[in-house]
Amino acid sequence: MRILLHCCCAQCAIYPLKKLRKKGHDVTGFWYNPNIHPFTEYRNRLEALRYFEGIEGFPVIYKDSYDLEKYLKKVIDELDNRCRNCYELRLFKTAEVARKEGFDRFSTTLLVSPYQKHSLINEVGEKVAKEIGVDFFYEDFRPGFYEGKNFAKENNIYRQKYCGCIFSERERYQKKKGR
Repeated sequence: MRILLHCCCAQCAIYPLKKLRKKGHDVTGFWYNPNIHPFTEYRNRLEALRYFEGIEGFPVIYKDSYDLEKYLKKVIDELDNRCRNCYELRLFKTAEVARKEGFDRFSTTLLVSPYQKHSLINEVGEKVAKEIGVDFFYEDFRPGFYEGKNFAKENNIYRQKYCGCIFSERERYQKKKGR
């Protein structure tokens, strides 16, 4: 099966790529992350994915545009639903590219994170799949989260400290302050 795998970062791509390849799937990455803030974080993650692409022979399609305004417009009116809206924004673009490029399915590396909302990602993925006409591939990759994290550390791949959005960055610092 040809799968287009949305990549939020290199660290989170490591285990899903390994697992999908082991099952015999042909996997191509897709970079589209207008939610990542600040721009320096966006660049760090983008460069890390390019580095990982090179060491793994992992082909990646890049939509390298810092569409912060698009992300903010999508989430600002419903901050309590910002994760849903962010997932929709990124998975919709992934599914569009998957359809255009003839992939069988699309998925996301967000599914490796124990910090993401898996049932919500799956719900959004299925909704987008129906709208776009390309199946969503769900698998719980969380068992490999630390394997990916360790591989990234051993191979000097940038490791982020928060999901990427300005709101999660704020929450990260508020938690530190509260300690």
